[in-house]
Amino acid sequence: MPLPQKLSTNSNRSILLLFAGICLLFSACKKDSLITSKDALFGTSADTLKFDTVFTSIGSVTQSFKIRNPNTQRLLLSTVKLMGGTASPYRININGIASTEAVNIEVAAEDSIYLFVSVSINPNTVNLPFIVKDSIAINFNGNTRYVQLEAFGQNANFLRNTIIKENRTWNNQLPYVLLGTVRIDTNVTLTIDAGCKIYAASTAPILIDGTLIVNGSKAMPVLFTGNRLDADYKDFPASWPGIYCRASSKNNIFRYAIVKNAYQAIVAESPAPNANPKITLHQCIIDNAYDAGILCVASSLRADNSLITNCGSNISLLLGGNYQLVNCTVAAYSTFISHKKPVLTINNFLLLNGAAITNSISAQFTNCIFWGEVGQVTDEVSVSKQGLDPYNVSFRNCLYKAVTDPANSTITNSIKNQLPMFDSIDVNKRLFDFRISNPAAPGINKGLPTSFLNDLDGRNRRVGLPDIGCYELQ
Repeated sequence: MPLPQKLSTNSNRSILLLFAGICLLFSACKKDSLITSKDALFGTSADTLKFDTVFTSIGSVTQSFKIRNPNTQRLLLSTVKLMGGTASPYRININGIASTEAVNIEVAAEDSIYLFVSVSINPNTVNLPFIVKDSIAINFNGNTRYVQLEAFGQNANFLRNTIIKENRTWNNQLPYVLLGTVRIDTNVTLTIDAGCKIYAASTAPILIDGTLIVNGSKAMPVLFTGNRLDADYKDFPASWPGIYCRASSKNNIFRYAIVKNAYQAIVAESPAPNANPKITLHQCIIDNAYDAGILCVASSLRADNSLITNCGSNISLLLGGNYQLVNCTVAAYSTFISHKKPVLTINNFLLLNGAAITNSISAQFTNCIFWGEVGQVTDEVSVSKQGLDPYNVSFRNCLYKAVTDPANSTITNSIKNQLPMFDSIDVNKRLFDFRISNPAAPGINKGLPTSFLNDLDGRNRRVGLPDIGCYELQ
């Protein structure tokens, strides 16, 4: 009797293996067959592709979406078609093939394919922004599904490797797109009107050997930023080089300018060739510069009611010079850029081959905030000195964060390590509002009276004792 039992067990196993094999074969055959039902499942990863500002004649980055087949059988796409055809400003790549239309594309069971889309908008006479639309039709089993395409187009003035050799004014009728270096020649002045927008490519620094006058206003500031405005790049630091005031440059004035996303936002090298500051900032915003927000090397700067935030090094004043900051807020939180350096660095020397080259320095800070969080910095103000050159660094009625007070400095009536109580800071959501609306904030009514009567928002400073920082509590 034992022998028949063993044979029975082997027989059961054989039957099970045969059954499993039939199931696998059936499953494989099913996945290998086409689904032809009109009720076949279908999906796309996006119903609409939206392209942010696309400057005419430049084109956009490429976006993509997936065409999904959730069925357990293959799905045949009879046509995938760009509805505008060859006249469309859009271009598509279907499953690796660039074409306006493809036919008989199979999508494997429970699989997907990519479709890539780019757009290039031709120049025309329209000054205002405009919307350019098209759609992609996907046909299968007698069904048609559409993915909409939408681009925000904009005409512009395009400059590539340009030298400005005579006095010139840029108005705000069209933005300026810099595709290569723009240089203002010696003894030449470029004036930029309120509301003008300047978008610079990654290889397009603004070099100033002459003079730059920026005449922004609260209602119509002048914007300097990178030319990548698509969602993945519009907030990236180092998307363009920055503005460089070189040795012969003089009398540069920025009023209500916003300079953002640069590698080094504003740089001044060498002393001014006259008695005026090389750079003057009135009510400006400098934000998200990868290396430095303001970098001055043996130069001169005046700034009032300005906001310098979230840069690799917000302000660096090196190898001496002449500086005065009044009612400025200088703050950093780790975002795209890790907060590893003090928001303010000052020294009067440069080390060259192990030897120190020194210079005189005069730097006064009045009614300013120097603050940083979410980083590795304990002392947000760093002051270093070498040599015997004239040296004067002072902080009056400032609020700052530090474990150790700035060395080689005079500190008067200042507030240490008390939270400024900025309105809204959310690093994860990239929400930064450096206004102060809490009457209990430590900097309220703690500033010195100055000649600057309006804050960064253009609101009146309080008569008597103004607030510390670039914003005034209303």
